[in-house]
Amino acid sequence: MGLLTMILGLALFLGAHSLPTMVDRRGALVGRMGEGGYKGAFSLASLAGIVLIAVGYGLANLMESLVPAATFIVADAQTEDLLAHGPFDAVVSRFGVMFFDDPVAAFTNIRRAVTPGGRLGFVCWRGLAENPMFTLGNRALARQLDPPAPPPAEGVPGPLAFAEPGVAVRVLEESGWTAVRAEPLDVICDYSRADSDGVEERLTMVLNTTGGRAARAQLEPRLGPEGWADVLEEIRAEIRAHLVDGRVAFPGAVWLVTATAPT
Repeated sequence: MGLLTMILGLALFLGAHSLPTMVDRRGALVGRMGEGGYKGAFSLASLAGIVLIAVGYGLANLMESLVPAATFIVADAQTEDLLAHGPFDAVVSRFGVMFFDDPVAAFTNIRRAVTPGGRLGFVCWRGLAENPMFTLGNRALARQLDPPAPPPAEGVPGPLAFAEPGVAVRVLEESGWTAVRAEPLDVICDYSRADSDGVEERLTMVLNTTGGRAARAQLEPRLGPEGWADVLEEIRAEIRAHLVDGRVAFPGAVWLVTATAPT
């Protein structure tokens, strides 16, 4: 988390400072916001980037102090020489293993870095129909796109890669894991906080998915500030229409997958 925050801060800072070199884009922003508004936004973006870098650095140091023996590595688990960092007694993932281009190769690579008898455990999403996670708020955004955005596909790299029953089990068995099990697990995804019904938190999540970022990049320039604000209100309205006991909460359907490295 700390390293990712630092990367986000660096991207924001560099993005803000690269904008002045893009004459056409800078001119368009000055024309829309005014010179003073542009300078203020530029300063805020730069400051936010610096703050995120500092916060990320602090988080990384905090995590290392809480777990002194931990090592934080940013790498592709499909291709990285994981054994050079191991071997490991256990591998745990929460919604992070569905994006491999070649899942059999990835889980084979992971297995090779695990001690004999070591354990693997992860959770991944079940089907689209069971998970409002992929539709609540997203539909209002998708309707604005031309052409409309397709829903997440099942069975391909992405959040629903292991949605169909048996896919995760087959992949792990082909990767050489043993005692593979996939048990359905139903949870509640609750976005509310003590001071919030969760609508803004859910809106933030919708806008920060891959599809949400792509939609914003297409719609905000085309619709302008007022039109984009209307889209956000439409998303909020869709979310509010599905509040449960005054808060954003909906079912989450996942697979709890476990396996063992052969001895």
